[in-house]
Amino acid sequence: MASQDSTFPDAEHFDLIIIGTGSGNSIPSEDFEDKKIAIVEEGTFGGTCLNVGCIPTKMYVYAADLAHAAKEGKRLGIDAQVNNVDWESIIERVFVNRIDKIAEGGEAYRRGDETPNITVFDKHATFVGPKAIAVGDEVITGEQVVIAAGSRPSIPAVYKDSGVKFYTNENIMRMPKQPESLIIVGGGYIAMEFAHVFDGLGTKVTVVNRSEKLLRHLDHDIVERFNKLARERFDVRIANAQNLEKTAGGVALTLEDGSTVEAEAILVATGRKPNGDLMDLDKAGIKVREDGRIKVDEFGRTSVEGVWALGDVSSPYMLKHVANAEMRAVQHNLLHPEELQAMPHEHVPAAVFTHPRIASVGLTEEAALEQGYNITVKVQNYGDVAYGWAMEDNSGICKLIACKETGRLLGAHLMGPQASTLIQQLITAMVYDVDMRTFARKQYWIHPALPELVENAVLGLNWQMTVLRD
Repeated sequence: MASQDSTFPDAEHFDLIIIGTGSGNSIPSEDFEDKKIAIVEEGTFGGTCLNVGCIPTKMYVYAADLAHAAKEGKRLGIDAQVNNVDWESIIERVFVNRIDKIAEGGEAYRRGDETPNITVFDKHATFVGPKAIAVGDEVITGEQVVIAAGSRPSIPAVYKDSGVKFYTNENIMRMPKQPESLIIVGGGYIAMEFAHVFDGLGTKVTVVNRSEKLLRHLDHDIVERFNKLARERFDVRIANAQNLEKTAGGVALTLEDGSTVEAEAILVATGRKPNGDLMDLDKAGIKVREDGRIKVDEFGRTSVEGVWALGDVSSPYMLKHVANAEMRAVQHNLLHPEELQAMPHEHVPAAVFTHPRIASVGLTEEAALEQGYNITVKVQNYGDVAYGWAMEDNSGICKLIACKETGRLLGAHLMGPQASTLIQQLITAMVYDVDMRTFARKQYWIHPALPELVENAVLGLNWQMTVLRD
């Protein structure tokens, strides 16, 4: 092991320091067994996704899906109802019986005899030099440092400075009881997923968003259809908030138009921000982008040699599957500095687990046109394929955008049942550059299964030239 920073001669020195135990916790594989490693985590082991993000939220979503399905049964000739929602039992199923045990087990493993080369520091990490980090009252140094410190909710001042209790995605799933009414502030994927969860479980939901369009980052056809459905399902208010007050029954939110929304509780879901601003990065000389993300190159290297970053703290994508892919790249680069791997940021898919389900990959129609592609577009309705008839679906779509000259798929956007599963075949087609002009007819599509939706969408693309043949 090389010599440590002479500025901190008494500091314990490590081959590798990892800050954060989300995706960063997966770096120490068997290839690192000869390395002395420090893992720094001031919060709960496992990071955002495991503890307060994608995994527990989807467990709530699944329960809401079942409850919501009962409400929709009438159009299928089924008279069903939800007699009771046991909020405490849901919390027990999600957290007590699963999530908390995984987090506790992960920490115990890193502290135990199975990984004797790893030391865990349960303190907040701040830089005091290029590769010197204060953890509580002590300083540690490292030959290599990986910053995987994640992100946190971004809270506007009107809520933060109000003195009134509000919830975020990080604590709303453990609220003492299910509220009869809930204000949800925001129009992004976190807001819309929780709107579905609480409405599905029987809470009266009011959505407050400053923009006219919910999920506005998506393709315009998805946005148009989703917004119509959302306004039918939720009380949607388009306005900026002016003031939040506590009331006898909960909270009251005054909007800029002078109207007031009252509810038992309020969830602020106005986005997340990288945690780099909490780490005194300037003392290490680590550069930061204007949006707060740590600046990294295509290999995950920061502006300081030997310091890397991955996940929400630096990535343009706040997605767990992207953080995991970035982790694998950084893991490889730490072991093989002579053969660096780039961060895999092409064809990044995403899903919104609201109702209806939404999934997307690649370019929107607008982006494809802006980039100068000569495109062909097909919007295929769920209701036009046999399984769509079975579901009586009248809102779901599969939208494909492809290049007329090359047959390449440029973007895929789905809204409806199984969207996050159906899109996987299209992701594969994009990654392996499959020609859409032959894609539909070179394989079987099980009839009358829902993948026929994708088949019909592909067949509906309009090409300028004769279909290629073997």
